[in-house]
Amino acid sequence: MIDSAEQTIAASPLLETKLYTPRWRPAFVSRPRLVRRLDQGTERKLTLVSAPAGFGKTTLLAEWIATFEVGERAAAWFSLDQRDNDPALFWAYFITALQKVLPDVGEVAISLLRSPQPVPIESVLTTLINEINAAAPGSSTIPGRGILLVLDDYHFIDAQPVHAGVRFLLDNLPPQMHMVITGRADPPLSLSRLRGRGELAELRPSDLRFTEAEAAAFLNDAMGLELTAADAAALETRTEGWIAGLQLAALSMQGRNDVQGFIKAFSGDDRYIVDYLVEEVLLRQSNLVRNFLLQTSILARLSGPLCDAVTDQEDGKEMLETLERGNLFVVPLDDKRRWYRYHHLFADVLHAHLMEEHPDLASTLHRRASEWYERNSSPADAIRHALAAKDFERAAGLIELIWPVIHRSFEDSTWLGWAKQLPDELVRARPVLSVGYAWTSLIAGDLESGESRLQDAERWLDAGVRSDLPSVKMVVADEAEFRTLPATIASARAFHALAVGDWPGTETFARRALELLPESNYFERAIPAGLLGLAYLGRGELETARRLVGEGMASLQKTGNILLAISGTPLMAEIRVTQGRLREAVSTYENALHLVAKHGERPPQGTAELYLGLTELCLEHGDPETAASHLLRSEKLNEQAPQDAYQYRWRVVKAQLKEAQGDLDGALDLLNDAERVYTPGVMPDIRPVAAMKARVWIIQNRLTEALDWVNKQNLSVDDDLSYLREFEHVTLARVLAGRYNSSRDDLDIHDAIELLERLLQAAEEGGRTGSVIEILVLQALAHAAQANTSRALLPLERALTLAEPEGYVRIFVGEGEPMRDLLRHAAAAGITGFYTQRLLSAFGEPDQSVASSRNAAAELADPLTAREIEVLRLIVAGLRNQEIADQLFISLSTVKRHIANGYGKMGVSHRTEAVARANELNLLS
Repeated sequence: MIDSAEQTIAASPLLETKLYTPRWRPAFVSRPRLVRRLDQGTERKLTLVSAPAGFGKTTLLAEWIATFEVGERAAAWFSLDQRDNDPALFWAYFITALQKVLPDVGEVAISLLRSPQPVPIESVLTTLINEINAAAPGSSTIPGRGILLVLDDYHFIDAQPVHAGVRFLLDNLPPQMHMVITGRADPPLSLSRLRGRGELAELRPSDLRFTEAEAAAFLNDAMGLELTAADAAALETRTEGWIAGLQLAALSMQGRNDVQGFIKAFSGDDRYIVDYLVEEVLLRQSNLVRNFLLQTSILARLSGPLCDAVTDQEDGKEMLETLERGNLFVVPLDDKRRWYRYHHLFADVLHAHLMEEHPDLASTLHRRASEWYERNSSPADAIRHALAAKDFERAAGLIELIWPVIHRSFEDSTWLGWAKQLPDELVRARPVLSVGYAWTSLIAGDLESGESRLQDAERWLDAGVRSDLPSVKMVVADEAEFRTLPATIASARAFHALAVGDWPGTETFARRALELLPESNYFERAIPAGLLGLAYLGRGELETARRLVGEGMASLQKTGNILLAISGTPLMAEIRVTQGRLREAVSTYENALHLVAKHGERPPQGTAELYLGLTELCLEHGDPETAASHLLRSEKLNEQAPQDAYQYRWRVVKAQLKEAQGDLDGALDLLNDAERVYTPGVMPDIRPVAAMKARVWIIQNRLTEALDWVNKQNLSVDDDLSYLREFEHVTLARVLAGRYNSSRDDLDIHDAIELLERLLQAAEEGGRTGSVIEILVLQALAHAAQANTSRALLPLERALTLAEPEGYVRIFVGEGEPMRDLLRHAAAAGITGFYTQRLLSAFGEPDQSVASSRNAAAELADPLTAREIEVLRLIVAGLRNQEIADQLFISLSTVKRHIANGYGKMGVSHRTEAVARANELNLLS
C-alpha cells in the first residue's frame, strides 16, 4: 500500500534533502584518478563504493557528478536512512528521485504504489523499467550518456524485501541507466554473480584512502594548515589515508603550537582515533557550540527552525552556517542551505557523548522534535521521535490520528510496525487504536491478534469501563473515529467471520455495519456490502450476492476511485457465468471497460483482468482467435499497471487457452505455477487449481494422479453438496467416469450417474444454469459410455436447448470424440439443427452451407477465415453489426474487427462494395 507512504513523502519537509545531489566545492581536494575509475565503471550495471565511515564516499561522487557536461548525463540522488527500510517508502522515494531527471517516467509506477491491494514490487519495477526503455538515449528525455542513480548510505537498509527489489532492478536494468551504491558494508545484492558477469565496478577503502599528495593538499589547502611535507606524510601514515581521521586531526591541530608533538603522539585504530579526536574537537568548542552539537545529534536532518525547537534556543540557522564554514562535519542537503546533516561518523560519536553525559536529556530532545514535526505536517517523523523518546502516550495519539488515512488505503505495514512498539496496556486503553490494530492484523492474515484487539475495543463500547482493567480510563484521540467505531468494528467482525467461513456471522455483522453507516459514507459502506455479497456467494445465493456486490461497486464509483469501482467486475461476471448467462457476463466486462475509457488515457490497475475475463468467455464461445487477442491485450495492460492477483488469474486463463489448443502439458505447467503463486484470501475459491489439474489428468488418462487428488481432498459420492465444492464434486464425477472407461467397472459409472443426479438437482435449485449444462453434458456422456445412445440424447437435448441462446461451444467441444459422436446422433434426430451443426463444425466438420464459400475465399491472395465468411453472409442478409454479434454470440468489437479484416482482404471500404465483391468471387453461393 503505499498511499500512506506517498502522503508521507508529499507532506515531509525533508523530501528535498533526501533527493538532493551534494555539491562539490573547489575547496575540496580534487581526485581525478578516482573520477576516471567512476567514468569507466559506467560501462557496467553497478558501481559499488564500499568503505567504513569517513572515507569520502559521498564527496567523491559529488566531485564526479560535477564533471558532467550539461546534457551529457543526468544524475539522480537518494540519501537513505533507517526509515527507508519500509519498502513502500523506499520505492516511492526512489521513483520520486528518478522523476527529478526523468519527469515523464514513473507516474504509472507511483499509481501502483497507491493501490489498495499490495502490488509485487517486481510488477511495479517492470512498469518503471519499460517506461525507461521506451525513452531513447539522446532524446529530450534521456541525455546521450544515459542517467545515473545514486543510492547513498545503503548500509542503513536491512529489509530483505527492499534488497529483493534492488536485485530485480539490477537484473533488468535498462542499458541507458547506471546505478551507484555507497555504504559501509557490502549489500546482499548477489555481488559475486554481478562480478562474474563483468557487471560490477568497485571502489574499496584501499582505493579511497588519500595518497600522500592528496593528504598534503587536503591538510594545507582545504583545512588551512601549513604543514611540511614530512609532517603531512607522517599524519597520512598514522591515519593510513583515512579522510575523517585526517579531518579530525586537522581540526584538533588548528591553533596548536606543538604540531609535530601532536603528530608524534597520534596513533591507534579507527575507533580510538574517532573517540580521541571527537573529544579533542568538542573540547575546543565553546559551551554554546558543544551543547548545540550534542543536543542536535538526535536528528537525522537539521534545519534552523527544527534545531531551535530541539535546543530551545533561537540561533539554529546561524549555528549551522557557522559549523559548515568551520568544516565541522556538517553536510548541506539543499542549495538554499536550509537543511543539513552531520557526517554519520561524527553524529554517532556525538550521540554517544550525549547519552553518556546527559542520558535523561535525550527523551526531552526527541519529544521536542516530535512536537515540531507534528506542527510541520510530518506525522511519520513525529511518531518516530515520540517512540524514540519513549513517550508512548504521545506516540499512541499520533498513531491513532493517522489511522483513518491508513484505513481508507487498506493496509500499511509501517503503521502496524509503529503500533507494535507501544505497550500492550496502552493500546488496550484506546478503542480507536485497538480497532486500527485489529484491521491491519486481519488484512495481514493474523486473525488471532485481530480478534484480540477487537475484543479490547468492544469492552470499552459496552460499558465505558473495563472490569478487567478497573484502574484504567478509556483514552480517545480521534473523537470523529470513535463515533463511527461501532460500524468500523462491525465491518472488521464481518471480515473476520468471512475469513473463517462463518457465513451467518458475516451476514450479521455486515448488516449491522450497513445499518450504522450513513448513506453518504460511500467508501465505508462499500466494505460491508462487498463482504455481505461474498457471504451470500459462499452459500450459493448468487442473485443476492450479485446485487450486494453491485451496490458496493456503485458506492465505490461515487468516491471517484475508478480502480475500486471496477474491482468487483470479475466476480459480477463470474456469477453470471455460473448462472449460464454468458451474454450478460460479456456486457458486465464491456461496461467496466467503458467506464475505464471514460476515466482517462491511462487504464487503471485491474483493467488487465477485465480482458482475462473476456478471454475466458471467447474460449467458451468457440472463438480462440479473439480469445488470444484479448489475452495479449491483457498482458500488455498488466505491464503498464501490474496487479498481484493478476499473476494467478493469468496462469489459469492461459492454461485454458493451452488446453483448447491441445497443449495439455503446457496447460499443466501453467496450473502448477498458478498453484504456487496462489494466495488465499476472503474470496471463496470456487474453482480450486488442484481440481483443474485433475481434469487435465483425466483427459490425459492419468487416472492415478486424478485419484490421488480425490483421496487428498477426501471427496466421496456421499458428501453433502454445496456450491463452494460443486466444481470439485463435478470433477469427482469425471474421475469416476474416466475410471469406468478404463476398467469397465459398473460400480464406477453407477456412482458417477448417481452423483450427477444429485448435483443436477442442487444446481437447478440454486439457479446455476451454467453448472446445469455441464452436468447434463456429463450425464449424456455417461449413458453413451454404456452404449445407451437413446438415453444419452435426453440430457444432451436439454443441455443444447439451454446452451443455444447463450452460444456455448467449448463446454461441448472440450469433451472430445465421444461428444462429437453424440452430436452426430443429435443432428440426425433433428435436435437443435442449426446449433448442433455449428457445434459439429467446431469439431472440424464443415457446415456444407459455407463449404463452397470457403473454396472461393481461398482464391484471394489473403484468404478469408471461416468466421469472416460467416460475418460477410450476415452483412449480405442485411443484419446490423449488433445483430451479427447476437447471432454469432460474439462481442460487437469482435464483429467490427472481422469486418475490417474482411474488407481489407477483399479491397473494399463499405458494405455495398463488399456485397458486390462477394458476388463476384461467388463467396455467397
